[in-house]
Amino acid sequence: MQLKAQFVDIPNRKIYPVLLSLENSKIQNITSIAPEPGLPYLMPGFIDAHVHVESSMLVPSEFARLAVVHGTVATISDPHEIANVCGMAGVDYMIANGKQVPFKFYFGAPSCVPATPFETAGGEIDVSAIEELMSRKEIHYLAEMMNWPGTVNQDPVVMEKIRISQKYGKPIDGHAPGLKGELAEKYVKAGPSTDHECFTYEEALGKIKLGMKIAIREGSAAKNFEALIDLMDNYSDMLFFCSDDKHPDSLAVCHINELAARAIAKGKDLFDVLKVACLNPISHYSMEVGQLRKDDPADFILVKDLEKFEVLATYINGEKVAENGKTLIQRVKNKLINNFNTSLKSPLDFQLSAKGTKVRVIEALDGQLITPETSGDILIKDGFAVSNPASDILKITVVNRYKDARPAVAFIKNFGLNSGAIASSVGHDSHNIIAVGVDDESICRAVNLLILAKGGVSAVLGSQEEILPLHVGGIMSAEDGYQVAAAYTRIDQLSKDMGSKLGSPFMTLSFMALLVIPDLKLSDKGLFSGQKFEFEEVFLM
Repeated sequence: MQLKAQFVDIPNRKIYPVLLSLENSKIQNITSIAPEPGLPYLMPGFIDAHVHVESSMLVPSEFARLAVVHGTVATISDPHEIANVCGMAGVDYMIANGKQVPFKFYFGAPSCVPATPFETAGGEIDVSAIEELMSRKEIHYLAEMMNWPGTVNQDPVVMEKIRISQKYGKPIDGHAPGLKGELAEKYVKAGPSTDHECFTYEEALGKIKLGMKIAIREGSAAKNFEALIDLMDNYSDMLFFCSDDKHPDSLAVCHINELAARAIAKGKDLFDVLKVACLNPISHYSMEVGQLRKDDPADFILVKDLEKFEVLATYINGEKVAENGKTLIQRVKNKLINNFNTSLKSPLDFQLSAKGTKVRVIEALDGQLITPETSGDILIKDGFAVSNPASDILKITVVNRYKDARPAVAFIKNFGLNSGAIASSVGHDSHNIIAVGVDDESICRAVNLLILAKGGVSAVLGSQEEILPLHVGGIMSAEDGYQVAAAYTRIDQLSKDMGSKLGSPFMTLSFMALLVIPDLKLSDKGLFSGQKFEFEEVFLM
């Protein structure tokens, strides 16, 4: 096979017309030719340097069908979401499913499953499991080490997982939001070599100076592009682009191509942008992904321009997998895997006896995962604490989905619902059911919709009930990715019709039980301070 194009030669910082020759899925030759009008641009494919495929609500094979349309050819994928639900069987599922399609999934070994001992998860990845995973060729790195206190304090279990990874010569991903100074230095010295959790320029710069690579994250909930993009001016060798968590409606529209376009719009150097978007992850993770060199795998994209990066075609191992906005990857049959075992609830289960009117309140921030602790006044009805919609202080609950247990209840602000409730069994990291609502009856109905379906996202508004079932682990769908994206768009719009002003209410909801991100969160066991790493009382005495 041969094709003509304007070659974007990133290492040599040149653009010139070439004849590209392919044979047996490899680049046979790249030959300079005379200029011709109207040639598309030829460049390496985009790489998402840190993503939880599960957060797209799609199984890997469906994620790939959508991602290739935007020129993505590979991902660095942490399967800890499904591992928290199904343990090692979940990791095996992701690898097997991803192998069914022409896409390059680079999976890591989840380092922190469960994420903390302060919540109930459905699976565990212990030291022996890390050893078994790291011995496999399908596992390419130790996924984000979220237990930064254990890392800096040399916890024996944490350090053994890191030691095993180093024994196999595989990189260690970091996860250290807000860590600076001496603590950051200890963390990096212990082994983690990347971080995708930086939310200020100063924090990221400090970690870069310690030798850490920084993944600039722009997902459906956490958005750090604006804060970090100016690092590219001086540190392009130390950067990646990543989405971390990307919901299906967003993935249907764009992926890493959007970050490259935004960087160009900000005046960043084209070759620096593409080095970050296409090449840097390959060397860091030793990926067998083509860089458009002789004898490389034939992984590349053709784009219409070098500003918007409109993708005309995507090739992986010489196979055309997308063309003119349409995926060419065929759907495959998908097995189901799940772990869901709790009974239907009653509105009485969500009652909270009032011990005063002043409570600790989780403050949800649009576009951020951090949740400052604040306080506010709730209402009291018949001796029970209830939501105060006028002050935007609503009841939040986390329901154990692995066994019958009393729901944990607290309060949250900035969801803005003026009626009804929304719920999700996508609740990082243990994926218990999490719900926010104006009244106990609506909360209960939204939760029970998920229990009956054994997973999904739901919304209740008056007599209206909507659910997007997620039958794979209660966090993914095996249905057509574009249909899932459309269904998600509908239920997302309903949550906004209920009053939410958040850009992505369900994505924000999914992080309200993520205890390893400070400060105040709610697990199925109670209200938790990520700063103190201990439980807190709901009521302020």
